[in-house]
Amino acid sequence: MNSHNHILRRAVLAATATLALGINAVAAPAAKPLTDWPHITSAVKQDKAMEARIKQIVAGMTLAQKIGQMTQPEIKFSTPEDIRKYYIGSVLNGGGSWPQGNKHASAADWVKLADAYYDASMSTDMKVQVPVIWGIDAMHGNSNMYGATLFPHNIGLGAAHDAKLIGEMAKSVAKAVRATGIDWVFAPTLAVVRDDRWGRTYESFSEDAAIVKEYSGVYVKGLQGDLKSDNTVVATAKHFVGDGGTAEGKDRGVNQSTMSEMINIHAQGYYPALEAGVQTVMASFNSWNDVKGGKDHGKMHGSKELLTVALKEKMGFDGLVVSDWNAITEVPGCAEDSCAAAINAGVDMVMVPEKWKPFIANTIAQVEKGEIPMSRIDDAVTRILRVKLRAGLFDGKKPSQNIYAGKQEVLQDRALARQAVRESLVLLKNNGGVLPLARGKKILVVGKSADNMANQSGGWSLTWQGTDNKNSDYPVSDTILAGIQDAAGKDNVTYSENAAGVDVSKFDAVIAVIGETPYAEGDGDIGPAGTLRLSGRHPEDLAVLQAVSGKGKPVVTVAITGRPLYTNDLLNLSDSFVAAWLPGTEGKGVSDVLFRKADGKINADFRGKLSFSWPKSACQSPLNVGDANYDPLFKYGYGLNYSSKTTVAALDTSYPEGGCGKSLAVPIYNPTDRSTYALYVTSGDKRVALGADLNAVHNLPTVKVETAQINTQQDAKRLTWTGPAKLEAQSSKAIKVPAYALADGALQFDAIVSAAPQGKVSIGMETVALDASTVFQKLAGKGKQTVKIPLACFGAKGLPLAALSTPFSVAADAPFAATFANIQVVGGAAKDKDALACGDFK
Repeated sequence: MNSHNHILRRAVLAATATLALGINAVAAPAAKPLTDWPHITSAVKQDKAMEARIKQIVAGMTLAQKIGQMTQPEIKFSTPEDIRKYYIGSVLNGGGSWPQGNKHASAADWVKLADAYYDASMSTDMKVQVPVIWGIDAMHGNSNMYGATLFPHNIGLGAAHDAKLIGEMAKSVAKAVRATGIDWVFAPTLAVVRDDRWGRTYESFSEDAAIVKEYSGVYVKGLQGDLKSDNTVVATAKHFVGDGGTAEGKDRGVNQSTMSEMINIHAQGYYPALEAGVQTVMASFNSWNDVKGGKDHGKMHGSKELLTVALKEKMGFDGLVVSDWNAITEVPGCAEDSCAAAINAGVDMVMVPEKWKPFIANTIAQVEKGEIPMSRIDDAVTRILRVKLRAGLFDGKKPSQNIYAGKQEVLQDRALARQAVRESLVLLKNNGGVLPLARGKKILVVGKSADNMANQSGGWSLTWQGTDNKNSDYPVSDTILAGIQDAAGKDNVTYSENAAGVDVSKFDAVIAVIGETPYAEGDGDIGPAGTLRLSGRHPEDLAVLQAVSGKGKPVVTVAITGRPLYTNDLLNLSDSFVAAWLPGTEGKGVSDVLFRKADGKINADFRGKLSFSWPKSACQSPLNVGDANYDPLFKYGYGLNYSSKTTVAALDTSYPEGGCGKSLAVPIYNPTDRSTYALYVTSGDKRVALGADLNAVHNLPTVKVETAQINTQQDAKRLTWTGPAKLEAQSSKAIKVPAYALADGALQFDAIVSAAPQGKVSIGMETVALDASTVFQKLAGKGKQTVKIPLACFGAKGLPLAALSTPFSVAADAPFAATFANIQVVGGAAKDKDALACGDFK
């Protein structure tokens, strides 16, 4: 990560933020950089009577009851009876998890389950009954919930530069969550993203810590209010700390900041959040290695220095620290069901989605052996009880007794969300004053995202990745196309996704709605060899603009995206270009700004200003205001309006054909690189596409296929063979393999063999298969292994390797169980010491 002169940088940011936020023209003096973690005085004070009550409750608890309180399973893997039997302190639902697995469950259905969990927690054999607390990722609205209003993702809200709007949105989200019987929200995300290749960039308000800092306290206050009223929830500041600053934007990667950068950039959002009284903090997946300072802090979940010394002792945080999804597995020596190191480091509540029963047993044993001090357990439980008491959970009210409980209409706040969309749009180009468009004109709408709620909403929308959603899954919403039809008159609008065969001359203007498709953490990362070039990953966007541009009619492009991208080719083909980010369910917020009123006057002007710098070249990342040699295409704070006279000239469209040259890997099945190959399973006469639904379990005649984890959440496929079946990665056409991947290249993948093959197992590329039975026999029971098969082994059997349509397959003819992830072709890997030899295959 680039290091910065902090005093100079703060001065630059203070001046820029002043300009962008439309406040006093005179810049505030730069804040003096912090040299250590500051003490924060929380708005939520300790109460002596409450503390005495907590002490008494803890003293009356058994060890099993205490560990139960520290355990947080997922609703798919825990019943109300489990909550009663094991004294569970909290449950959560992950993205794409719903009551009874019903994606279209009503608010009343959610409340019914919340009541069942609550009733179970209040019927244990504990001396004092402790209510369970349910946590949810309500990322941009109650975003896992059918029929809920979805606000723009944080990147759009950052561009709006409107702190008051953030507070109003947070209040709305709190009500929507209470309507479903839930009382804890895993938000706000306070990451300061420094490399836009990170797949969670859209969860950040800005690359500038000043905006994150301005929003964080307001967001927390909006969610938590007085912590007691029916319209409030417990908030979470996440992810502590430095998740937005990992090298190469790698999810769960290594932040290489100095101590000064960590405190003065990445932690800036936490100070107002703690001051506002945020009750929970979620630890981060990332590591921190202060290379310049010569100190490797390791994984955040295992860092006592960060979680206890910095957060709890120096900053004075007295709420609870919760771990992230199975994140304890990232700590050396830990597993999904065991991690004394994380608890000793300061994690109070452990998110153990599935393997929570052995986790409880292992943790009890670790305490009994002295590996975890009882004082640490008591401190964790004290913090959990403190949060629950402050939040009014002990007041004797079931979730269903909240005044908002079960009310479907409370999930909606469409006018506020529509306002947020209007304010978040950034006008990057408006040559010839094409916008705003007059009403009553003939409009051609093109592009894959004009009538696609999934693309419009992005990740963390009904499902975790935002995939596997149809427009019908958003019953209370408007697509951007619907907004255009409403503004221009439905009879005046023609929609053609790819513009095939359309005569552009028959229209007065073209609106192209293009951009990224949904992704979330991990899957959204652009790997080190990838580029920021939008049309490289989505060539259909370039094709549709080429089909309508230069035909004598103005072209307005609306880009749906979770980050700034290299779009020079698309900008050149557009007269006007709007960064609409991920606007959520209210597509009419876009058309509100694109079209004039019926009387010809401006309806709503562009207000958004970039909170992230926009790249000039395809490999220009990291790119942040204040950097040395800062040279973006559009600077931080840039954004035109209808008074602007700026013309954007033709731009250079060159880019490196082989990517950014930092990796020799070509992805086959690797969610972090958004692979072009799809996975299929064949069993007998049935062939099934595994698709985007990560919850799907495929029970075929001779094989069962499930989503699993090897490296990161849901990154793998677990296959249990009972007879002949095949898994293969396939594309409809052969894809060229770059020369750098072919040079001493290997077919490489991660595997866990849980049951040795009882017959023959083959690994294939195209039509060539190698007998890998002995290889997989040797891997059985050894946990995660990385398999590297030289491409030369396939070439020796006559396979041409220049282009591949089926670059990977694994077939078994008898019982066998294995999990596969991270499948790729890697240049040079055949020379690695651990690479297999062709002689290893019969």
